[in-house]
Order: sequence, then structure tokens, then C-alpha cells
Amino acid sequence: MQHAYAEWGQSAQAGLGADLEQRTLREYAPLVKRVVRQLSAQASAVMDREDMEQIGLMGLLEALRRYGVPDQGFGAFAVLRVRGAILDELRRQDWRPRSVRQDSHKVRDALRALSRQLGREPSEAEVLKALKLTPQAYQDFLQAEVAEELASFDELVEELARLPSEQRSPEAQLMQTRTIAQALGQLNEREQKVIQLYYEFDASLKEIGAVLDLTEARVSQINKAALTKMRVFLQQQA
Repeated sequence: MQHAYAEWGQSAQAGLGADLEQRTLREYAPLVKRVVRQLSAQASAVMDREDMEQIGLMGLLEALRRYGVPDQGFGAFAVLRVRGAILDELRRQDWRPRSVRQDSHKVRDALRALSRQLGREPSEAEVLKALKLTPQAYQDFLQAEVAEELASFDELVEELARLPSEQRSPEAQLMQTRTIAQALGQLNEREQKVIQLYYEFDASLKEIGAVLDLTEARVSQINKAALTKMRVFLQQQA
């Protein structure tokens, strides 16, 4: 990837400079790898990890050029741009064909029916037995559910970021960061914890479940509910 850094540095905007761009790209490269790890579980059949990282690095560069000189709020902004760039390419390649989406709907409906039948949330063992799923297939389903909700949320944040050039001031960028922080404030303590563990600390659904004493399915549900709350709040602010 070193050649990519060099090429991007040569085309750096005058306001930032090639040296700053290259330093920032190197500093935030682990952020790109973290986003790729989160997405690769359900997208590896469509795009390999190295290609995803290259696209993510391009998203990072775009984030830097939109944002300007990085400060403490840049990381959160960059994550959205990196993830959005990768998801855009995955959608372009139809990473979840219609047949796969239909299968996901069937699993989702079956899970709801099983929960109603039991009168509670089923354990993973009960889900695997009732739905005749392998552990890996169930994990893929949960990860894909999170990714779809995340893509929807990212699209909304992207809309907020598409300001006219004259409005892309430091003040406007700060306001956007504060709005996202306010959206996080709409969540309850458990939802905030799930969001923090998943997006800031790169914890898997299984790891989060162990920390919070929840099933992976429940963690996925909380994650989706939290993102929905944040999306509704941001839509109201738009």
C-alpha cells in the first residue's frame, strides 16, 4: 500500500499539504483495518480484505480533505467516511443478492415466531435446533443484520455531511459532530455500551454478549435498536 500513499500525497490539496496527508493516512490506517474487520465477515465472498482496505484508505483520504486539519473529532468523522466508501462498493457489487436477502427475511421471521412460541428470547442452541442452522450460518445472519442497519445509518450521516462548499466551515463540522454526540445521548446506558464496544473497541457480538451477559442475538437487536434511535434523531435535526 505504500505506493498508494505516495500517489495520494502527490495530489494533496494545497491547504493540507502532502506531508500532512501522508502522516494522517498512516496514523489512521488502523482505523481502516478495524472497519474492514467488521465488514469482512459478511462480505469476504464478494471482495477480499486487501481490496476493502484500499477502498477504505481512499475513503480516509476523502474524509481528510473534507474535514481539514484533523482534531479530536476527526476519528469519528473518518470512520463514517471509510465505512461508507466500502459499503458503497459492496452495494455496487450486489454483495447481498436477492436470494440471500430473502433467506435473511425467512430467518428473521422464524426467530420472531420462535420467540413468540417460547414467550422469551431463545438461546443460540434453541435457534440452531429450531431453524436447522449451523453456528456459522447464524453468525453470518447476525453480522449481516448489523451491517444492513449500519449502512442505512451511514447513508443518513452522509446526507448531513453533504453541505454546500461555503458551509463546510470548522463551525459547521463541529456542529455535525455535536449533533451525532446528541444522537448518542438519546440511547440508554446499555445501548450506549453496545455501540461503544462494537464501534470503538472492535468487539465482536460474542464478546459483547459475554461482557453484558446477553446472547449474541440480543446484542444484535440492541445494536439495531440503538442505530434506529440515532437515525430518527438525526432525521429530525436535518
